[in-house]
Amino acid sequence: MTEGTVFLFLVFIFIFSAVLHEVFHGLAADALGDPTPRLAGRITFNPLAHMDPVGSFLVPLFCIMMAKLAGGFIIFGWAKPVPINPLNFKNPKYDQAKVAFAGPLANILLAFFCGILIRFFIKFLPSSEGFVLFLALTLWVNLILAFFNLLPIPPLDGSHILFTFWRPSDEVMFFLQQYGFFLLLLFLFFGFDLLLKVVVFFFKIFTGVSPEVFFR
Repeated sequence: MTEGTVFLFLVFIFIFSAVLHEVFHGLAADALGDPTPRLAGRITFNPLAHMDPVGSFLVPLFCIMMAKLAGGFIIFGWAKPVPINPLNFKNPKYDQAKVAFAGPLANILLAFFCGILIRFFIKFLPSSEGFVLFLALTLWVNLILAFFNLLPIPPLDGSHILFTFWRPSDEVMFFLQQYGFFLLLLFLFFGFDLLLKVVVFFFKIFTGVSPEVFFR
């Protein structure tokens, strides 16, 4: 399989996975009594409804190209946040955490599904090599999206979950909200290897094989 094909796979997978993430946020909010995402047209698989020009296209493409040059699969990006109105929830405190967790959960479920398929189709390599590679890339990207978004750093989903159970002081909250983006950049440069170890661990659990089998 050519590098160009793998590159196109990654672009498609990232866009679809990011859209799935946002759709699950919207579905969770709607199920919990808040119609705001549905009324805003965000419960749709049309990527144009979710994509941020910089965060959903330019930044991920740049990351993929850098990964291609330097090796590895570091993909970073974001979509437009799904609008919610906590006043519509029956239990605003915990329902917000449920909505926040729904996005990463969607990515984990898709990764798990791909892992199950890989366990079956890997028996037929090399006849299904391209399909299995597509599944492996989908699993890899979704695990990264899931666990990255669960980091307790604003504005990621993990911060909304954390603040449901722990309310920091106003000074700490201001610092996290003001400098959250810079903290994320620091994590990408100095802590991403730790995230990758978690991703590799779950990759092996879901597929039964190491990612090195696919990403040589």
